[in-house]
Amino acid sequence: MEYAILDIETTGGKYNEEGITEIAIYRFDGDKVVDQFASLVNPEIPIQPFVVKLTGINNAMLRTAPKFHEVAKRIIEITNDAILVAHNAQFDNRILTTEFDRLGYNFDKQTLCTVELAKQLMPDMASYSLGKLVQALGIPITNRHRAGGDALATVELFKLLLLKDAKKEMVQQHIKTNPRKNIDSKLLDIIKAAPTDTGVYYMHREDGTIIYIGKSKNIQKRLNQHFTNDNRKSKKIQQEVTAVSYEKTGNELIALLKESEDIKQLNPKYNRALRKRAFNAQLTSFKDEKGYINLKIEKVDARKKAITTFSNLQSGKANLEKIIGKYALCQKLGGFQETDNACFSYGIKECLGACIEKESPQAYNKKVTAFLSNYSYQNQHMLIIDKGRNPQERSVVLIEKGIYRGFGYYTLNHQITNPEILKSIIRPMHNNRDAQHILQSYLRKRKVIKIINLDVNHQSL
Repeated sequence: MEYAILDIETTGGKYNEEGITEIAIYRFDGDKVVDQFASLVNPEIPIQPFVVKLTGINNAMLRTAPKFHEVAKRIIEITNDAILVAHNAQFDNRILTTEFDRLGYNFDKQTLCTVELAKQLMPDMASYSLGKLVQALGIPITNRHRAGGDALATVELFKLLLLKDAKKEMVQQHIKTNPRKNIDSKLLDIIKAAPTDTGVYYMHREDGTIIYIGKSKNIQKRLNQHFTNDNRKSKKIQQEVTAVSYEKTGNELIALLKESEDIKQLNPKYNRALRKRAFNAQLTSFKDEKGYINLKIEKVDARKKAITTFSNLQSGKANLEKIIGKYALCQKLGGFQETDNACFSYGIKECLGACIEKESPQAYNKKVTAFLSNYSYQNQHMLIIDKGRNPQERSVVLIEKGIYRGFGYYTLNHQITNPEILKSIIRPMHNNRDAQHILQSYLRKRKVIKIINLDVNHQSL
């Protein structure tokens, strides 16, 4: 069995109107790469600005690149009698089949998606996006968001997945024969009408009842995935849905917060997984008998006050290790080593000796307190500023005394630290542990435009 592992970059744009800007294919025999092909492609249509920013590929670079019909023969040759493998294979396969349709050629291939396979073989990963997944697995990736770099990273990921699936049972189960979907016309109309913006979407059945709520950085792309998936839940949704409404949010943070809030309030029948707690691990602290503040990652325990929360223990421990390194803390007092002697970090001079009382509790606790002050927003007043729904707009999330109050939008000429203006633009939201987790997790992993620390005398809303 041989595989054609590929990645495609596109112009972006409306569903089924995208053009290919770059393609890379590695033919893999299960052991090694036996053939490869990579090329820029002239799509003969402009590239969307956000795609230029993401990939670095611009219109000028593609003027002299071959057009798709000029590379089509090579693509057919290198994929002949091979299973098409990609990270989100539905997307890459759809783009290829659409391009070949325009040439009058029937390009039907068996496909295998490394996202689906990874979720089955490695169920505890914090994220399954290609960049974050390979980083977590120690797989090097260069030229991120370029076809060659992403395809090569997918090759290494696929090798690892094959090793984990020793009996090849999962691989066989996830191979999709004749994956081209004849999407129902009503679903196709819904996809075409959907925006490519970031936001929250609501699936309705005929009587208007909301049956599913989701969020996406590209609503149209996500709906296409829903309506072409052939798992049990997706098929039920496809049968019931008659319309999709949506709310643009401008950025992923507000989309996450609003999705969580709306699911709790509306309780859609197909959102059972998201009704559950979004986190399973927490960071706590305690003072030991010698007076040192210890940090600990543990399973969620509502009886204990959490400094912050994490999706799982693995994510929590990885973050705590970074914190220990950044603040020159002790691995032993962070719960990573059980020893009566000095911790390993003391031997390499990264720990100042709190583990053997060479560093005083006062000096050590001062560093822990500094971390706690910078890391958590407990008791803090702040505004989180990020992108809005259009270039003239910004979003704002209000945290007041460590409590999530809500979000809103303002135009760039507003002085939004004014309490009266805040009162008028903030949409009140519920402060709960899921919302706290979303905020803390997002700020750990992603950048926002800015954070404004409000004066402690800030007038309460």
